[in-house]
Order: sequence, then structure tokens, then C-alpha cells
Amino acid sequence: MDYETKVQKVGETSIAYLYRPTAGPPLVFLHATGFHPHLWIPIARELSPPFAVVAPYFCDHREGEAENGGVSWLVLAEDLASFLEGLAITQPYLVGHSMGATVITLACAHFGVRPRRLVLIEPIFLPEDLYRLGLKVDQHPLASRALRRLNSWPDRERAREYLGAKDLFKGWDEEMLALYINHGLKEGEEGDIQLTCSPRREASLFMGGMAHNPWPSLPSLTCPTLILEGEESENRGFIDLKKATALLPQGVHRLVPGTGHLLPMEKPRLVASLIRDFFGVTS
Repeated sequence: MDYETKVQKVGETSIAYLYRPTAGPPLVFLHATGFHPHLWIPIARELSPPFAVVAPYFCDHREGEAENGGVSWLVLAEDLASFLEGLAITQPYLVGHSMGATVITLACAHFGVRPRRLVLIEPIFLPEDLYRLGLKVDQHPLASRALRRLNSWPDRERAREYLGAKDLFKGWDEEMLALYINHGLKEGEEGDIQLTCSPRREASLFMGGMAHNPWPSLPSLTCPTLILEGEESENRGFIDLKKATALLPQGVHRLVPGTGHLLPMEKPRLVASLIRDFFGVTS
């Protein structure tokens, strides 16, 4: 499947994105914190055609320090709305994972994005009390962990060995892991290999997720919406996605067996099948 890499101006910044044109309706994918749009390719392959695929990269187009609250996901939601407007995309089909799912939710609720159908995969809808706490970086489990992440290897093979041994990647589909290695790493200024989305940027994005409570926004998502939850996701202990689904006027909840929070990377063909069914794709 061939993709074009394009750039769209959004206000004073620019957003890179993958694009695969077809004559069908637009399908927009938005990735999780610290990941990149190439990871949608195995899923998009099952959906294009009929859909024209657009997958923006939401890591480095906004500056923000984690210690100062990071980059608000409400800002990212406005950027998504502006991105779609700039491409003249109206009434898209939308799929988001983790951060991407929450950003899409906020874009629909606050900035006039009107999807035909929506799939939210493991959205980050934290308990409402947490949004009022004003956590600092060292108190945020994911942001603090991101800052401690190793970000330098002498070569790509050494990076592959290190990352492949981490628990985070052990359940991944082989193609997904190869895509992460190929596109999630870059050559640093000193000739070493580094993460494309740096630990500091990742931490800034995690902190930005605390800036706005998404729960009051859920009833305003009036289109048919599917929430996918990993049966083995560590988030199930504190994120109530059945409650979130009940707040959606046309919400459907699906628990996906044998998967965790990163279920698109673990079972991409199953996820693609669930999306196809929900979007009513017959060919």
C-alpha cells in the first residue's frame, strides 16, 4: 500500500500526515501518545479501499514543557479541527487510539468536527477527580516514566534488540513492531539512534492530558460511536469505559479478548475487522 507524506499548515505551525487517496469517503486515524501514524498501516490496509486514509502525526508540532503542564489535549483538539478544515474534510469517519481517541472526542465536542461514525480505542477518560488535582510531573506515572526512557543507541540493530525485549512490545504483531522500529527511530545529531518522539515530548503530551476533563463532553457526541476496550488493559482498573459509553447517545462498547491497552498493535487484523463491521464496509 503506497502512502504519500504530506504537510498541512495549521495556524503558525504545520502537521505532517500520511495520505492514501481513493474515491471513497475520508477515514482519519489519530495515534496514541509517543507513537506515529505508520502504525495504522496494517489496519488501514483492510479499509482502503473504500476509504481515503489520512493519518496525522501529533507529536512535535507544538512546543510545551512537561514541568509547565505540557501541551493541552484541548489545544490538540483545536489543531485537529483546523487540520481537517484545511484539507476540506467534512463528515469524516474517525478512529483514535488512547490520546488520539480523547483528542478526537474533544474536537467533536468543542470545535465543530462532525464525523459520520467514530471509533474510540482505549480512550483516556480518567476519573474526574484526577483532573482537579494538578499533578506535577513526578506525580504523573506515565510522564515521569517517559522522562526516564532510554533514548540513545549506537545503531538500529541495538535499538531493535533493546526495544524487542521490553514488556511493552512483547504482545505486538510482528509487522507492527517492524513499523515501529523503522519509523519510530531516527538518527540523532551525534550519529546515534534516537526515538522520533523524544521522551521530553512524550512527557509533555502525557501532562497535557490532565488539562481538560473530557467527561462533560461525551453526551455531545451524537454520531454512532464504538468504544473498544482491551480485556487485559491495565487501564480497566481506573477508567470506566462502560460508564463512558452509557453517556454517548449512540454508544456501543466492545471488550476485545486477549488484548491490552495497545490492542491495535497486538491484533491489527481483528481491530480492522471490528472497524469494518461498525462502519458498514461490505467490500
